[in-house]
Amino acid sequence: MSPDRAKKIKLMLFDVDGVMTDGTIFFFPAPGGGAGHDTNEHRQQMAEKGGFGIASHEFIEAKGFNAHDGTGFSLARLGGLTTGIITKRISETVALRARDLKIEHIYQGQQDKAAAFYEILEKTGLQPEQVCYVGDDVIDLPVMRLCGLAIAVKNSRAEVIRESHYVTPHEGGKGAVRDAIEYVLREQGSLERVIEEYIQSRSQVNAAKAH
Repeated sequence: MSPDRAKKIKLMLFDVDGVMTDGTIFFFPAPGGGAGHDTNEHRQQMAEKGGFGIASHEFIEAKGFNAHDGTGFSLARLGGLTTGIITKRISETVALRARDLKIEHIYQGQQDKAAAFYEILEKTGLQPEQVCYVGDDVIDLPVMRLCGLAIAVKNSRAEVIRESHYVTPHEGGKGAVRDAIEYVLREQGSLERVIEEYIQSRSQVNAAKAH
């Protein structure tokens, strides 16, 4: 564990497949004209390279996300952390989930994740030591070697676990993102306060609805 590293973190970046999900990818027939235009156009451009997502108006790519992780993103915001995703695959499902969770930095179709990392640093003005990256596979290692806090989810490849500063108790898609966020907030001394603020904000919403 690296509490001193965690205390410096202002931005948390996540891989998607195997981290925000359990790595399973579903393909379904697309009703009424197919997937979103922006992501489908991006997939078309990358289709011949393989592994970036299915380029089709007839099928959509779906993934399963964990509700505990969704709450984790809310806790991160309350704790003053910004969030982002860097993923190789291109999926409208991921774009929708990212918008739903109000994730600030969304980078899909990223084979060179380090290039995306440097672009985010330039945009935000942050230093590498202020950024945490959560990954599970070897494509994540370039960023994990550059950032201040490298977190591996429990189901990560052995090479990734060896180079991480912290390993989550849960597997990807099963609460690993929440583990990572709570670890950083806990080491920054804000987790209990943030949880209480989250509960309070939800209580106020429910009270307003009751009236």
